[in-house]
Amino acid sequence: MDRTETKFWGIPNILTIARVGAIPVVAVLLCFPGKLASLLAALFFVMAGATDFLDGFLARRQRLVSRFGKFMDPLADKLLVSAALIMLIPLGRVPAWMAFIIVGRELAVTGLRGLAATEGIILAPDRWGKTKTLLQMAALTAVILHYPYLTVEFDRLGMGLLWLALIVTVASGASYFLTFFRQYPENRQP
Repeated sequence: MDRTETKFWGIPNILTIARVGAIPVVAVLLCFPGKLASLLAALFFVMAGATDFLDGFLARRQRLVSRFGKFMDPLADKLLVSAALIMLIPLGRVPAWMAFIIVGRELAVTGLRGLAATEGIILAPDRWGKTKTLLQMAALTAVILHYPYLTVEFDRLGMGLLWLALIVTVASGASYFLTFFRQYPENRQP
């Protein structure tokens, strides 16, 4: 049994909860257009995103993998990315259709994982999913920054990265569905 099965308040779970707690801060800051609010929102977004990589690293290294962490860690990522995308739409920084595709993929894969679990199928995060998360975080950080800093046009950089993230997001979603249908009991080869 993993140690956190009996100890909920391990550092990885605290980091996951902190990531969820950062979401309203980022959302409120994105209600205020302007360079300072964008900079602060990006700072909180980056710190929240960094907890994603840190909590997973610590959970594996310290063998503190918990059911709560397995469920909440990917959900916290999806909530953070979805909230940022939705808040960026009225600012004109992200097209609504692009946000819809990314959020829709996140919801579809979450639902698919739930269905897979009822069938005894494990859809573990793969390289595509991890790359997708990293690209989404990098792209959204740049889009949230938006304004030029040190001669870097963050709005252009962010949109370029967001297009790349969109492609990887769709491809990774397709990968999850293909994996599920290959393992689905009715489709297994005898």
